[in-house]
Amino acid sequence: MNNKLNQPILISIVTANSDKIFRTLDNFISTVKDETAIKIRIFDNNSLPEYKSRLKEYVTYPYIEIYFHDENSGFGYGHNHNLLNSDCHYGIICNPDILVDEETVTALVLLLKEHPECAMLAPKILNEDGTTQHLIRERLAVFDYVLRFVPFKWVKKSFDKRLAVFECRGLPTDVDSYVRMISGSFMVADIDKFKEIRGFDERFFMYFEDNDLCLSFEKAGYKLLYTPFYAVVHFYGKGAHRNAKLFRVFLTSMMKFFNKWGWRFF
Repeated sequence: MNNKLNQPILISIVTANSDKIFRTLDNFISTVKDETAIKIRIFDNNSLPEYKSRLKEYVTYPYIEIYFHDENSGFGYGHNHNLLNSDCHYGIICNPDILVDEETVTALVLLLKEHPECAMLAPKILNEDGTTQHLIRERLAVFDYVLRFVPFKWVKKSFDKRLAVFECRGLPTDVDSYVRMISGSFMVADIDKFKEIRGFDERFFMYFEDNDLCLSFEKAGYKLLYTPFYAVVHFYGKGAHRNAKLFRVFLTSMMKFFNKWGWRFF
């Protein structure tokens, strides 16, 4: 194995007809060494037959395996299937629209291993143009989500300072930081600790399941780490901003989250 852990690293990907996964896989495969310690486990949430056929082509790689589920059970359900049944100690919860290489994955896992007080960590997440996606959260309030969905720029500009706090834009760029919540698009996880809290709450089909997971780790006494020294690229879709069905799912998950952790309106 080519990392200092002397054990495999599991990359868990959950997909449902995401065409971006092919670019994600091709990019990662191009960086893999001959004897890789990486295992990629893909959970397919009942995608279309043509999509499944294309996905099956990747099982020719010995480190890739795919489970085809017979219904769409959601993001958290898929990752729980991949991670709770794994014998790996460290893993990556990875969206199907992420660009990352093997070297970065290994370095991030080794960093997490240096912090036994932490259950997860997140790197800097970038857009394709190199700008930062500010996805770290310290606190959640209904008003901030209303602001994010308001289409008028002048309204957002009026509350720019508040949005900056909500998006944790002031995090230092020259040192690692403890944070409360990281994005589910790319999480480096201690799988043993993940199993300890029984993984994702599967009542969240999509949206807020990552925030809920982070607060569950906090409740269990663990910390989360953000490192600005490593980066991945995320093709941020913002589906709930454009799709009425996804927006309804977003609202349902938001209600579940605040019902569970307490309502904060402002």
